[in-house]
Amino acid sequence: MYISYKKLWKLLIDKDIKKKELARMAGISQSSLTKLTNNENITTDILLKICVVLDCELSDITEIVK
Repeated sequence: MYISYKKLWKLLIDKDIKKKELARMAGISQSSLTKLTNNENITTDILLKICVVLDCELSDITEIVK
């Protein structure tokens, strides 16, 4: 099982926000953004920053894939 961030990318499209803009707004590094893009493990601190910026819940940007 792994965590997919497809919901995050869909939400960014809906809000017309680019990935680099999200990184700047949330104060996350380019390497963290790359990890998200590749569905790699990321800390919950990073996910929390994204949720705060996008005013959403964790379940709005992630899903568990079996």
